[in-house]
Amino acid sequence: MRALVIDDSRTVRIIIRKILTEAGLEVSEAGNGREALDQLRQLPEVDLILVDWNMPEMNGLDFVTAVRSDRAYDPVRIMMVTTETEQSQVILALKAGANEYLMKPFTKDVLVAKLSLLDVIPE
Repeated sequence: MRALVIDDSRTVRIIIRKILTEAGLEVSEAGNGREALDQLRQLPEVDLILVDWNMPEMNGLDFVTAVRSDRAYDPVRIMMVTTETEQSQVILALKAGANEYLMKPFTKDVLVAKLSLLDVIPE
């Protein structure tokens, strides 16, 4: 399985990459939504996307909306990973097409549990 981690914080990308790699996933990274869309065109075999909400150039909600507007990406699971904690934000993300929502800060165990819910951890 291949994952794409999108966050403007290099530190957060490193932390998530380490957890995903330990779980057996191949990981690519992007620093914002626009960069991630460019990568998706080159890596169409992405199975999972973890995306931050607040980023320059293109935020996570706009990214999710753009991805979900293309039926080719229907099978891709998307997890919003963000500091946005308001219930209205969670609802917005899920309506836009996110499959899961993880609030920062998070622990490795919580992220792995969310990955299990999405059925993306290799057996």
